[in-house]
Amino acid sequence: MSDNNNDLGAFLAGFVIGGLVGAATALILAPRSGEEMRSQIAGKSRELRSTSGERVAHYRERAGQSFADAGGRMQEQARIVLDSGKERAAQIRDQINSPAPKDGDDAAGDPPAAE
Repeated sequence: MSDNNNDLGAFLAGFVIGGLVGAATALILAPRSGEEMRSQIAGKSRELRSTSGERVAHYRERAGQSFADAGGRMQEQARIVLDSGKERAAQIRDQINSPAPKDGDDAAGDPPAAE
């Protein structure tokens, strides 16, 4: 699962960087005056900063939810294993503590007389 997250992060980083390079190239090559170009670059950078901040917050929230879900599943699995271990330990303890029946013993504990 971590490989998928790394691949997604690398893809998103490449996508954002590629978008920034493309936008900057388009703005530089466009026939505009210096003042218009600077104001457009500034506006676009503010827009991109805002959008990237929203996306970062969204992905942080999703990551937090995923970690919380995984932690809950791990706790549940640990509880199941612990409970079954406790049950098995109780069974073994009962077997150890219960006296083994002796075949042929009478009430006094003496062996039966030979006939």
